[in-house]
Amino acid sequence: MTNFEVEKQEWWVERWLDLLNSYRFKKRLERGRSYAREGNVLNMEFADSRAKAVVQGSDAEPYRVSLSLDSFSNEDWDFVITKMSEKAVFSAQLLAGEMPETIEAVFTASGLSLFPFTLNEVRSRCSCPDKANPCKHIAAVYYQLGDRFSEDPFIIFQLRGRTKNQIIERLRQIRSQKAKATKVTTPPTVATINSATATTNNAAVKTKGFWQYDESLASSLVAIVPPMEQKTILDLLGAMPLPPADAEAVQQYLTQVYQTTGQQALMSALNKL
Repeated sequence: MTNFEVEKQEWWVERWLDLLNSYRFKKRLERGRSYAREGNVLNMEFADSRAKAVVQGSDAEPYRVSLSLDSFSNEDWDFVITKMSEKAVFSAQLLAGEMPETIEAVFTASGLSLFPFTLNEVRSRCSCPDKANPCKHIAAVYYQLGDRFSEDPFIIFQLRGRTKNQIIERLRQIRSQKAKATKVTTPPTVATINSATATTNNAAVKTKGFWQYDESLASSLVAIVPPMEQKTILDLLGAMPLPPADAEAVQQYLTQVYQTTGQQALMSALNKL
């Protein structure tokens, strides 16, 4: 079953499907939807800011389809990514494969629209002899894009001119620049060091037993369930800055530690009820 056949979709996929549903020549899209449902889109890949697909039609030789949107300028993307960097939740959600619900506000603040308003804004071509646009092969790719958006929200960004790696790398650069700008460069005085030491000692006393709770929990106020996605902080942080062999060994060890710790924490919590 493809994603466009499921009732509930991620909001960014629904935005794309709403765009398709708003098209007035619905018969053309319906034929394309059937093609996509039947698996006639044999392959789809992304080169720069263009989607390219191979669609099997009625002839033995499949047709070639390309789709693209107007790319944003470098200046527009610099503004947008800088605004993204101001909210850590944007980076976290995108890295987890989710599109932040307020992400469009970042684009509209610069007079841009992440999603096209009409299908006329989607530039499409097909090698078939049908003069109509969209033909059923193009329409099939429209619906297949809905599936791909669900798997990777960064695709809509790529169609606007920036790949996932480019966005993540720029976000890291901006965070690094901000960290350097706020770093204290003057050496600490003896008084500062003594004050910091005293503060640390006091904090250690105050935080002793912070995570410990010996009282029973009211079962009516607590709902303990396993996480919906089997991801740890290791999955979100990405590759470790270690040699490949060392990184793999450390990754395997820490993955086991996180899984064991999570299971023990869940059992401990349940026993407290």
